[in-house]
Amino acid sequence: MTEQGVRPTAEQVLALAPDDASRTAGAKLGRAGPWSQIGGSASGLVWGLCRGSGSTPYRTVVDVGGPAYKCTCPSRKSPCKHALGLLLLWSARGFAEDGEDAEDGEVPDWAAAWSAERAAKAARTAAAAAGPADGEGAGRRAERRAARIGAGVTELEQRLEDVLRAGLAGQQQAGYGPWEETAARMVDAQAPGLAARVRELGTIPSCGPGWPARMLEEGALLHLLNRGWLGLAGLPEPLAATVRSRVGLPGAAAEGEVVRDRWLVLAQYDSVSPDGRLTTRRTWLRGLGSGRPALVLDFGPPGRPPALALPVGLVVEAEARFRPGTAGLRADLGERSAAAAPDRVPAGVGTGAALEVYGAALREDPWLDAWPVVLGPVVPIPGERGWQLADAEGTCALPVAPVGGAGGSRSGLWQLAALSGGGPVTVFGECGHRGFTPLTAWHPGCPEPVALG
Repeated sequence: MTEQGVRPTAEQVLALAPDDASRTAGAKLGRAGPWSQIGGSASGLVWGLCRGSGSTPYRTVVDVGGPAYKCTCPSRKSPCKHALGLLLLWSARGFAEDGEDAEDGEVPDWAAAWSAERAAKAARTAAAAAGPADGEGAGRRAERRAARIGAGVTELEQRLEDVLRAGLAGQQQAGYGPWEETAARMVDAQAPGLAARVRELGTIPSCGPGWPARMLEEGALLHLLNRGWLGLAGLPEPLAATVRSRVGLPGAAAEGEVVRDRWLVLAQYDSVSPDGRLTTRRTWLRGLGSGRPALVLDFGPPGRPPALALPVGLVVEAEARFRPGTAGLRADLGERSAAAAPDRVPAGVGTGAALEVYGAALREDPWLDAWPVVLGPVVPIPGERGWQLADAEGTCALPVAPVGGAGGSRSGLWQLAALSGGGPVTVFGECGHRGFTPLTAWHPGCPEPVALG
């Protein structure tokens, strides 16, 4: 980040906050008063001591290239208010003393030790991703897991057949319990992907009008996935990799395609699993050179948000390793640094072209929920039958997904309408079978994005 001389704005720093309370508290610490021994290095470390309620100040260090944070305060939030305050100081170049920037200061031992520990952990992760040296043993383990998954798939097929034979009407009375039991069986079979789809299937009867049709659709997709696993040997490799990924078998990291680019952060939002045990953070990126979309997932246990926080509009230069069997979307970011943000609005496509791209993606992955698309120029149109995004020429339109979908909210729709003012805007979102979910918007001629919701 410091290598390119690029600093985030105060708004981008505060967007990293895990909640409103941290955002407010961090803003109060974004002044020099409570800080001492602050400094930064060309390697991207920023550090300082923050005076708190105790006798010993809190040691706070941030790797701005991550970003990653470490603080000796007792807070479990990441970033904590001290890390936010330190970043606000740094973004405002508040480390200057007597007119000199402290960015090339000597790194304290405690900050250097944390940075070295992070580097060592990254090296161990990379070595583990390369796979075990015992190829024969790994092959035997893979065979045993495949056999367990096969038994689980057979059991799941029987469960679906029993439901259809009894009729969907009884699912509301049956409740969620039997589906949770089936999901647990899939976990025992080492098929977490199937377990997640089973849990989602079990929540549909409580989703309001039209649930039988939706349950039939989702059940058919689950049946298709089961049949794909049972006939895996006869599938072409790209589709077989997709089936393995959907069932829950992780692809080898070393097998993925690596793309180095400057990645624009288009959107980021969180969703919570039906049982409330896991928070998933979805970050959508777009390569400014390659034009390729990428989806980065991060996860957090109960009470702790995911660690990855990239503000919308930030540009990071990094290698993205795309995982096999994920429709060319799922990627893991390597070491990254911030780069200059684009000075123009991203180029968009019409609604017709968006549908064509989504249809082509479905041919590669029939279980794909949505495809990332930048639409533009389009005009948001509210109506009695729901919102639409219409091409500026008025020749075609896309329905907006019902409120409550991934990342969507009614306040975000009105925010989009206010930004538009009845005129054309550029909108990024997810194009899926239920419609288009707008996530980020740009006003014509203004490169600053507006996160919706």
